[in-house]
Amino acid sequence: MAGLRLAYSMIRVLLTDSSTAGCAELQGALAATAGVEIVGSAGTGTELLDQLALQQPTLLLLDLSLPGPDAFGLLPTLGEQYTALRILARSELTNEQYVVRAFDLGAHGYIVKDARTTELVHAIRTVAAGRPFLCSDMGLALLSRLHANPATAASAEEAAAVLGLSKREMEVLQLVAAGYTNADIASQLFASKRTVETHRQRIMEKTKTKNTASLIKSLSAIKRNKKTKRKCDK
Repeated sequence: MAGLRLAYSMIRVLLTDSSTAGCAELQGALAATAGVEIVGSAGTGTELLDQLALQQPTLLLLDLSLPGPDAFGLLPTLGEQYTALRILARSELTNEQYVVRAFDLGAHGYIVKDARTTELVHAIRTVAAGRPFLCSDMGLALLSRLHANPATAASAEEAAAVLGLSKREMEVLQLVAAGYTNADIASQLFASKRTVETHRQRIMEKTKTKNTASLIKSLSAIKRNKKTKRKCDK
């Protein structure tokens, strides 16, 4: 019975990477991960479609730079043909519009290629479990950008309301945006470094719980609403 439960809980992962070396590196990093089975790999969009039909994976680790057919062009089709398939997009880019587009077209998570193996494994398990995922560096960078750019961002109060952050968490976020280290932030806020680390973790936990998949959309919506309000006030 235990073996049967293990079989049902196994995450069948199909890897994709535009380079053969990249696929090999991924396979090596994930080979010994408990609960994860690598069922195949693909280096092009055509290979990906062939592998999907043969292997029937639980989760697709999709390299957004995958050539022929284009990965972005494939996303809507994958969502229509493989409704149970969970898709974790992977890229070197952290451009806001690029990430929004991936989520809009059907990705359930987004992680950068230089993320640590521990975060990649966490991302795979999170997305496979039916929850959205946005890598921590990307999430903090976007949150920081929102709070640090008064020309395009909403007020701290509006951002906090949307994101569910406390006043102190927004203060930490402002200092993160300014490029301060945890030690620097601790000094400025008269807090311990461990307290600052806890605040940063809570920022990511709150946004993941409430807005992970739509985090960037939420930030964009705040910006759009702020701009509209300014036009109406003129």
